[in-house]
Amino acid sequence: MLKIDAHQHFWIYNNREYGWMGPGLESLRFDRLPQDLWPLLQASSLEGTIAVQARQTTGETAWLLELAEQHPFIKGVVGWVDLCSPHVGQQLERFASNPKLCGVRHVLHDEPDDRFMWRQEFRRGIGSLAQFDLAYDLLLFPQHLPLASELVARFPQQRFVLDHIAKPLIKDKILSPWDDDIRHLATFPNVYCKVSGLITEADWQAWTPADFRPYLDIVFEAFTPQRIMFGSDWPVCTLAGTYQQVYQLIDDTISSLSAGEQAAILGETAAHFYGVSSA
Repeated sequence: MLKIDAHQHFWIYNNREYGWMGPGLESLRFDRLPQDLWPLLQASSLEGTIAVQARQTTGETAWLLELAEQHPFIKGVVGWVDLCSPHVGQQLERFASNPKLCGVRHVLHDEPDDRFMWRQEFRRGIGSLAQFDLAYDLLLFPQHLPLASELVARFPQQRFVLDHIAKPLIKDKILSPWDDDIRHLATFPNVYCKVSGLITEADWQAWTPADFRPYLDIVFEAFTPQRIMFGSDWPVCTLAGTYQQVYQLIDDTISSLSAGEQAAILGETAAHFYGVSSA
């Protein structure tokens, strides 16, 4: 089986383009590159990764694709294009000619308008992805889940994956209304879910595996293992723990599942969803 980390980031830090690394995130303000990640993957017997955008620039998309050409363990790239641009088709043509581009993401949860994803120009951009066989990563907060259900219903042929289980309020132990909203989103068969970004939503200094159990139980019941994929969210995860702790959290959670279900979560689902191979 191909074991894949379905969600991580690379960057060369500068304070102009990474303004989101504000107070409390100082430990992230260093370059994070493939040579830093590869030993961590090997230590957890992972063979590849999906590199996900961290800046909303086409320049970063081009850079991530260059890294993927140089490092075969980068199996795919989820980049950024301006989905609201009338020229989005041209941007997609430029990048989709590279087989390593497997998806697109926009940082929806940072938009001041919670209904940004329902803008006509954004929906037009989403509608253009299918012709290039590209997936779309949903980066949301819990309040965006009802709108996300509307969006995925509008595009039943488009593959969507929810990043970080929509960042529920784990530190505060709040389940509702996230629980009902994520169950509703999971009723759409074109939506998958990444169990990623969990420990940074908990108490960074004092989290325990038990903190995540209520949330993971809901996600596993709603999506089933065939639509769930492991992601580390490295290096952001290092704010609250090590790469090995993140991997072990999920590996322990799925230990009672069948071998086939574990294989799906640890790589096969991501490979199928993003259309990547071991080559």
